[in-house]
Amino acid sequence: MARRYATRFAENSEDVSAAQTLRGLAFRGGQDDLDDFDKSCIHVLIEDRQELRTAGAFRIQPFENGSEISRSYAAQFYELSALKSYPGKLVEMGRFCIDPRYNDPDILRSAWAAMTAYVDAHNVKMLFGCSSFHGAEAEAHLEAFALLKARHLAPRKYLPKIKAPKVFPFARLMRKPDMTAAQRAMPPLLRTYLMMGGWTSDHAVIDRDLDTVHVFTGLEIGAIPVGRKRLLRAAVG
Repeated sequence: MARRYATRFAENSEDVSAAQTLRGLAFRGGQDDLDDFDKSCIHVLIEDRQELRTAGAFRIQPFENGSEISRSYAAQFYELSALKSYPGKLVEMGRFCIDPRYNDPDILRSAWAAMTAYVDAHNVKMLFGCSSFHGAEAEAHLEAFALLKARHLAPRKYLPKIKAPKVFPFARLMRKPDMTAAQRAMPPLLRTYLMMGGWTSDHAVIDRDLDTVHVFTGLEIGAIPVGRKRLLRAAVG
């Protein structure tokens, strides 16, 4: 049976506009979402073959090594000097969104299949980005933050420092996470990063503009468990 969703790179300005419109539905209540980073990014569309419309989108920006990381979107919010000496290729994955009319985990699976193909083709060593929680009130996400502190903080050698003016330093939380509630509260994209061995900053940035709270997220490709890599590559098609 043919897969319902297909991914492809944007080929022209109309494709980029479709991604920006979808991002607007997800992040800005219907107003198109666009910024200067769109010009330097590769845009990826996840298309519904049955409904003949864009079901999801994200953008990626490749870097030859850590010396270029200051040009990333994330570098606006996080002090990333700990990653400047990273020797391998990095890719920033951002603005991932799904059409609000959908509730299908296969859209996210399709996104990761596309990223797996890109990582393999370009010998990428690390993925990173900002993983967002909907709603800019940090206190609404305490269970998830407690779990990040307990199990998923970045290795000290990569740990981002505070740069943004408004942050929530969740590493100071003195509470044990309710595992069920924490997993339920974790955004699907971030949950997938963590399942593959990803890690996060020790603080969250409060972004009133997008009405989100986000954490810096990193994933070294070499740290992904063999079984998980096998599943990812099986989804590429």
